[in-house]
Amino acid sequence: MTISAQELSTYLTETRGALLLSNEIAYGEVTVSVAPENYIALLTFLRDDKGCQFVNITDLCGVDYPAREKRFDVVTHLMSPKKNIRLRVKVQVGEDEALESATAVYPGADWFEREAYDMYGILFSGHPDLRRILTDYGFEGYPLRKDFPTTGYVEVRYDDAVKRVVYEPVQLRQEFRNFDFLSPWEGTDYVLPGDEKKSQ
Repeated sequence: MTISAQELSTYLTETRGALLLSNEIAYGEVTVSVAPENYIALLTFLRDDKGCQFVNITDLCGVDYPAREKRFDVVTHLMSPKKNIRLRVKVQVGEDEALESATAVYPGADWFEREAYDMYGILFSGHPDLRRILTDYGFEGYPLRKDFPTTGYVEVRYDDAVKRVVYEPVQLRQEFRNFDFLSPWEGTDYVLPGDEKKSQ
């Protein structure tokens, strides 16, 4: 039986309104916000309740808001094949706080949480194997944080003299360039065919 986003939103408010910080419909899907201490209780309800049946975790990701006190949002996307509807669950987490792992409710959250840890440094307590998954051994920092430098901290290359891969501090071989997007050949002193249109 299919359920609409409005019906789901109303149902969640009536049945678990005390757990929710907010409940809204955005981009055609229900988005609920929950406090970290109520996160697992809400996920368990969404999976087990006959009116919801969100048995599929589609995605779990991090979002970085560096100016905010609780810097990260952990966003979990769920799907209910029986009800033919999707749901987004958001939790705000501080930089040094650990969110309880969802792997006990959704075993498929395992790799998603490892990715959020690797890219953002979001900690998940109770995770069975929380270690980096995408970056190299010994990688420093979290590359998707907004304060991570665009060049990174180190560069990797194969050194033929020592016959191995070496890590070195980043050295920019040329300055970052300022691009003139109005011309396909920025920096030219002559007018290219079509450039006369930019002044019209």
